[in-house]
Amino acid sequence: MAATDETNGRTTGATAGEPTGQTGQTGQTGPAAETADGAPEAAPAGAGAVPPGTAPAAGGEARMPRWLPRAVVLVLGLVACFQLGSWAFHQLIGLLVNILIAFFLALAIEPAVARMAARGMRRGLATFLVFLGVFVAGAGFLAMLGSMLAGQIIDMVEGFPGYLDSVIDSINRTFHTDFSRLEIQDSLLRSQWLQKYVQNSASGVLDVSATVLGGLFKLLTIFLFSFYFAADGPRLRRALCSVLPPAKQREVLRAWEIAVAKTGGYLYSRGLMALISGLAHYVLFVLLDVAYAPALAVWVGLVSQFIPTIGTYLAGALPMLIAFAADPWYALYVLGFVVIYQQFENYVLQPKLTSRTVDIHPAVAFGSVIAGTALLGAVGALIAIPAVATLQAFLGAYVKRYELTGAAAGEATAPRRRRVRLRGLR
Repeated sequence: MAATDETNGRTTGATAGEPTGQTGQTGQTGPAAETADGAPEAAPAGAGAVPPGTAPAAGGEARMPRWLPRAVVLVLGLVACFQLGSWAFHQLIGLLVNILIAFFLALAIEPAVARMAARGMRRGLATFLVFLGVFVAGAGFLAMLGSMLAGQIIDMVEGFPGYLDSVIDSINRTFHTDFSRLEIQDSLLRSQWLQKYVQNSASGVLDVSATVLGGLFKLLTIFLFSFYFAADGPRLRRALCSVLPPAKQREVLRAWEIAVAKTGGYLYSRGLMALISGLAHYVLFVLLDVAYAPALAVWVGLVSQFIPTIGTYLAGALPMLIAFAADPWYALYVLGFVVIYQQFENYVLQPKLTSRTVDIHPAVAFGSVIAGTALLGAVGALIAIPAVATLQAFLGAYVKRYELTGAAAGEATAPRRRRVRLRGLR
């Protein structure tokens, strides 16, 4: 009876205020049930712990990974640097192009400066003398060309009224009209489109002035950089090689020598061909008694050689126009001579002069000119051929070549003939 009362008391107390927790089928109550001797029973291992690698409970709070803010800041910093670099590159693209032109110009005059410096002259003075010679030659050419064009323009302006009268007379005779030059002049002077054109031309004077000043500033920039590259060429190479290991230093010096040789060779060969072309066309112009023969000869020689691919046609257009004004047959003679001389130059003269300097396949030269024009315009067309020649020579110095087999060399092997023996014949 006592045991029964004790058990009932425990049950009543548990029901009155203590929470009960049923686990399994053992009838244990609470998270830590007591054993028979009164000691608390230990909870099963892992009953309330979360195993490693499992997701937290649905009600738990998920924390942000520690690396995520750093990654976001890094990505934003990279995007900002890229945008800043792109903006700076677009702002400095004009300066970079001018530096590229100055570098190739310095490479072109490097052989002449080096020869003068080897004889004891200072490189700064030698560079100045070379640039002075180039400037005098260019100014003389522009003066001759300007005088020729000015004379032609004056002759055209003076003869324009007579030419207009002859055209109006032919129109009146053909269509039985009664036009006069004075009426046409008055209608043109009073027309609205002419007034608008004059106003636009007056407003565009400032734009032309700004363009001229910008061109002069570009020329001055190119001159200063090319003078520095040519005068301080050895110092610049030493400064560049001082930050490179010995193996890389040899490679850089070799590439520099190849670039100087190819660029100088290109200008040397083109200058020699321009001289020969100018002399040949000068003889033709003197025989045909074409006006301004010296200036036209210089024009044909320079334009045909230093403007790739289409320079020949541009060079021959001006002499043909001036010869046509004297006699239409003279223009035909000039055209025939230009075509014949171009074939002689392409197949006889140019291979001999460029075999040791700039030996580029015509298709490669044409493609390089198109690519250079697409990238940098007229400047790219001028520096495309020496740049490709330098790259070709540089690759030829490092690319390993193998001996061709008979089939690869195009040597077709002759098929073997089979002998057919007929029965009964020996």
